[in-house]
Amino acid sequence: MTAHEREAASADGGRSTEEERAAEEERAVDQALALVGHQPRAGHRPPEGPGATPSKPPPSSPVSPPSAVSPPSSSPSSAAAAAAAASASAGPESRPDSGLTPSSPARSAQTPGAAMPSAPAPSSPAPVVSPLAAPAPAADSASSRSHGGSSADRPASSPHAHRTGSTAWHAARALAESLGRAAPLAAHRLPLDRALGHVLAEAVVALTDLPSFDTSAMDGWAVAGPGPWTVKEGEGLLAGRGSTEPLPDGQASRIATGARLPADATAVIRSEHAHCDEAKRLLYAGREVVQGQDIRPRGQECRSGDELLPAGTVVTPPVLGLAAAAGYDALVAVPRPRVDVFVLGDELLTSGLPYDGLIRDALGPMLAPWLRALGAEVAEPRRLGDEAGALRQALVSSDADLILTTGGTAAGPVDHVHPVLAEIGADLLVDGVAVRPGHPMLLARLAEGGPCLVGLPGNPLAAVSGLLTLAEPLLRGIAGRPAQDRYRAPVPQEVHGHPHDTRLIPVVHREDSVVPLHYNGPAMLRGIAAADGLAVVPPGGVRSGTEVEILDLPWASASPWTEGCFT
Repeated sequence: MTAHEREAASADGGRSTEEERAAEEERAVDQALALVGHQPRAGHRPPEGPGATPSKPPPSSPVSPPSAVSPPSSSPSSAAAAAAAASASAGPESRPDSGLTPSSPARSAQTPGAAMPSAPAPSSPAPVVSPLAAPAPAADSASSRSHGGSSADRPASSPHAHRTGSTAWHAARALAESLGRAAPLAAHRLPLDRALGHVLAEAVVALTDLPSFDTSAMDGWAVAGPGPWTVKEGEGLLAGRGSTEPLPDGQASRIATGARLPADATAVIRSEHAHCDEAKRLLYAGREVVQGQDIRPRGQECRSGDELLPAGTVVTPPVLGLAAAAGYDALVAVPRPRVDVFVLGDELLTSGLPYDGLIRDALGPMLAPWLRALGAEVAEPRRLGDEAGALRQALVSSDADLILTTGGTAAGPVDHVHPVLAEIGADLLVDGVAVRPGHPMLLARLAEGGPCLVGLPGNPLAAVSGLLTLAEPLLRGIAGRPAQDRYRAPVPQEVHGHPHDTRLIPVVHREDSVVPLHYNGPAMLRGIAAADGLAVVPPGGVRSGTEVEILDLPWASASPWTEGCFT
């Protein structure tokens, strides 16, 4: 086979993989959404008036509560089983990012025994670029707790016995976004000074021509006809005021930038391109004058009724400026998704140095600003400890659109998330994802049309993985934000992957490639703190020069206003 033939075969194989992945995502999404009674939304609910706030879907909403679809006796894990079945239906050979192989049973815990890449000496500066020539990092513990825990699955009689497999990473991510987009959009009218960071629920249509009259684009002279021109007496034409009388042929008048052009004026001559003979009151041009030069004609930017911005546009500072110029005092926008964060774990400290087996809570301080950068309104994180009753009360009393829990998603002795979800009748849509780190993440829908819940593992980088895999696409769907454009970038050296699962690795962009960083273990934040993205490494790893999918971090290309605009 020639080199050209090998390249063509490789390209065909890549296309086949993408087609299989898309089909797999569609099957998982359709089956899981069917079990919770969701239908794709047709549009948003109109605002009820100025300052209207979002309300619950009316009884006629196409969104049915889960109980209307699943019989009362059905297990909360039924949707998760459907998602796993959809993932498995493509067959192991056609699922490059599946967590299952023909010879491997379904797993609910990380595969043990993989070695961690050797870390640089403590004196090395951080971050350190890693060649990642060593095997993949050690797999996540079956316990989601950052301080360790039981790695054995509970016996079949336990509430965790229904965890039979993992959802493929791409399928889990697609399901989360589809679930968010299945909910009907609310809409409210916001004054411009409160609309920053929201998503437009209605298109912005020009309410006037822009500019609404012919204006001068420069400081200089408005002239009519050929020169030289007789200079009119007076202070000239200023922005916002001045005579609207016609300018007779052969005359010139002083004019400022933005001032309304007098009728019959044919051009504007810049001050530096003209000479005025004060004694004779004559104006001479220093270069050729072209009709219409340095004039902004009425409607140059838009005409009244033109669509300026489509629905789904994120309101940025320039969007606010354009809306104001087009005559708007308020915008119809989608409310920001409301998120509750519940931090679980008796071992967590909120200040000071770790001691006596206690550790600092890294997720509480990190998640709220991260979620705000994704466009959400976030309540102050609540620390619940290892109390099943406190967790249950917090879940059933929350009125948020999304609940995030940290830790407690595996099968340790104080991992209460699964038992509590089963107790309150939640639909478990994703119970484990074939990704490292972050395997024991989960996605559920609380009963009777309640909020969605994303259970994040307790290890910090594993929690970041869950945030980007499930919470970020779910929030994007709820907020009506457009899907991110997928893009790929090459890695300059071989990157080892997990034998069966997708792997997310912190990277930094270097010219036309991305370089993986050290300190990428499940409990580490040192690598992600210096990264501007995460590389999606397929099972088995990739060779040097291979292009991998990149997940941008929300601040990687952000403007300086991003961090504070959602507070």
